[in-house]
Amino acid sequence: MRWPRPRGERGSSPVELAILAPAVLLALFASIQVAAVFMARSTALSAAQEATTAERAFDAPEGAGEDRGRAFLARAGDWLSGGRVTVVRNGDEVTTTVTGTAISLVPGFTFAVSETAHGEVERFTTDDEDPGP
Repeated sequence: MRWPRPRGERGSSPVELAILAPAVLLALFASIQVAAVFMARSTALSAAQEATTAERAFDAPEGAGEDRGRAFLARAGDWLSGGRVTVVRNGDEVTTTVTGTAISLVPGFTFAVSETAHGEVERFTTDDEDPGP
C-alpha cells in the first residue's frame, strides 16, 4: 500500500538529498583524512622506535639508527611522505625524531607529522659496579 503525500510536499526528497549529500561527503572525507594522519603518525613513531633501537645497541656503528629508520620508512608505504630521520646521540642518551607529511585528500592542505623516541645506550657492567638509582 502506498501512503499518499500531502499536496505541497512533492519533490521534497531530492531537495533533502541535495542539502544533506555535501555534509555526508564532507564527514566521509574528513574521517578518511583523520585516519590517514593517524597512520602517518603511527608510521613515524614506529620508524623512530626502530632507529632508536638500532642506535642504542651495544657498539652500534655510526649511522645505524638513521639507516634502520629510513629502511623502515621505505617498507612502510606512502602514509608518510618526505620522511626524515634524525638521530642525536648525547652521551648515554639516544633521541630519534622522524618528521614528514601525511597524505592529504584535499589539494593544498598539508598535515605535518613529527614523532620522537628516546632510549639509553646499552653498556655492559660488572657485578661490583654500582648500578645507580
